[in-house]
Amino acid sequence: MKHRTLGNTGEQLSAIGLGCMSMSHAYGTPDDTESIATLHKALDLGINFWDTADVYGAGKNEELISKVLTENRDKIFIATKFGFTANPDGKGMTFNASPAYMQTAVEASLKRLKVDVIDLYYAHRIDPNVPVEEMVGAMARLVKEGKVRYLGLSEASANSVRKAHAVHPISALQSEYSLLTREPEKSVLPLCKDLGISFIPFSPLARGLVTNTLDLNNLPEGDFRKGLPRYQQEYQDNNTKLAAGFANLAQQKDITPAQLALAWVLSQGDHIIPIPGTKKRKYLEENVGSVNVTLTNTDFKNIEDLLAKYPNTGARYNESSASQVDKS
Repeated sequence: MKHRTLGNTGEQLSAIGLGCMSMSHAYGTPDDTESIATLHKALDLGINFWDTADVYGAGKNEELISKVLTENRDKIFIATKFGFTANPDGKGMTFNASPAYMQTAVEASLKRLKVDVIDLYYAHRIDPNVPVEEMVGAMARLVKEGKVRYLGLSEASANSVRKAHAVHPISALQSEYSLLTREPEKSVLPLCKDLGISFIPFSPLARGLVTNTLDLNNLPEGDFRKGLPRYQQEYQDNNTKLAAGFANLAQQKDITPAQLALAWVLSQGDHIIPIPGTKKRKYLEENVGSVNVTLTNTDFKNIEDLLAKYPNTGARYNESSASQVDKS
């Protein structure tokens, strides 16, 4: 496994991390047995950077991870997030980044993970009702209390990152970034590089779309993608052809589409550490292979030409989810 440094911390993290959300949340039916096996396989492959959140499975994902984390604590750099809470009626989520709620959330995560300290603690979004400086100030107190080692933000704008970093060093910014989601390139990616902040792409495989294995007509019940524009009938023809074309480019290099997509993400900067999510060992092993893929100028051109040929990919979020992304 190759490694990359987390921000200015000196921490050496596997160049490919493991996003654990799908093990308990958003993508069909959980399979705890295979998920546990996948976590052990991650250790075998040298993947030491694991990502979760308190909202994934309403805490069940943190509890699942704890079954492997506690006995391998010195081998794992664990990241989790706080802020989302389920509405009382069970429909939708509310975001709360108030200092008071944060104290409750961190204690609950520590208990579920069965650890004394969280390596990287993210605010899952920017709360429009709580000034960024106040939120990060409260997070910094968690560092002083020894409950958290490093701080991160998720889906934050460049402006919010600057404000936050002025209060306490931000070590990581997590946002969606892939071949089909390029918005961070405008200002967030360059800012992270300038400030020495690691950029952590989630959904670097466009939620499976660029792997050419996704059947848009038969997404499983309970699958989060059923409510997202990009995975609907309106964009199916464009995205099916795009995925097939991308698979052809990968085949020419004798690699899989997932490996080509992750290699592209990795190549966008040495401050980038993608966290593709999976709950299956076979996909984990496949993803790891991307760290040894070298892309040529011709590869980059062929990829951009293909994306230009099939531009009608659709939005990554529906209106409700998009409204929770910081644009300040």
